[in-house]
Amino acid sequence: MAFTLESKTALVTGAGRGIGRAIAQTLAEYGASVMVNDLDAEPASETEAQIRQRGGQAASLPGSVTDPHFPESLVAAAIQRFGSLDIIVNNAGYTWDNVIQKTTDEQFQAMLDIHLVAPFRILRAASTWIRETAKREAAEGRRITRKVVNITSIAGTDGNPGQAGYSSGKAGIVGFTRTMAKEWGRYNVTVNAVGFGIIQTRLTQPLSGDAGTINVAGRRIAVGVQPKVLEWVKAVCPLGRAGTPEEAANAVLFFCSPLSDYVSGEVLICGGGLHF
Repeated sequence: MAFTLESKTALVTGAGRGIGRAIAQTLAEYGASVMVNDLDAEPASETEAQIRQRGGQAASLPGSVTDPHFPESLVAAAIQRFGSLDIIVNNAGYTWDNVIQKTTDEQFQAMLDIHLVAPFRILRAASTWIRETAKREAAEGRRITRKVVNITSIAGTDGNPGQAGYSSGKAGIVGFTRTMAKEWGRYNVTVNAVGFGIIQTRLTQPLSGDAGTINVAGRRIAVGVQPKVLEWVKAVCPLGRAGTPEEAANAVLFFCSPLSDYVSGEVLICGGGLHF
């Protein structure tokens, strides 16, 4: 079945790099207009520019989705720029790992804020427009299906040592997804989640003596995976390798497409068969 996302507007958070950029580009390739969000302005602008260079429609609004007031501005900007909001992909996230005895309250809360609280605020910000638009369409005899895709992880479904905060946030988003599927079904919105295994991004680069870091709210946070873990993944993953951002984006695309119009409240694991 061929399909198009033309006339659809997608909002993708964390779309400046890695999986988020691949998701934004993939949705644009299928015809969606994309509002790109990232914490950092430069990569957000780069994603926007790349989409435009390929003939797509895009705009960007950098900012932190963990700022309590930013989700309202982000949703409003997408609707104002493109006149609609049909797809929301809550992708923004990062890892801040440690064993529990070394995990601070700040560290644990930061993982909940980015992986669970931020998606909650974004959907809450979109709720008025979603509800009012669906009611108007119903009165006109039209049925238009909209899509929400939340990003989880096999760390959230299976747990993972050293990731108490990350795993808790990613597990929480599953419960939130299933609740919103039941709450928003009446408005013709499907709400699903994609759980990733090991995907090749800066968050899964091999750790070394000069480990990579990211800057979040003025904090320098080391990111990466122990080389022995990456080797273990290759050994135990049925497909024998990590996934690519493009493969991750294709799993999200399924839930954004008409192919999944009668699928809601589900979690699709995109991990090459790997489970922790």
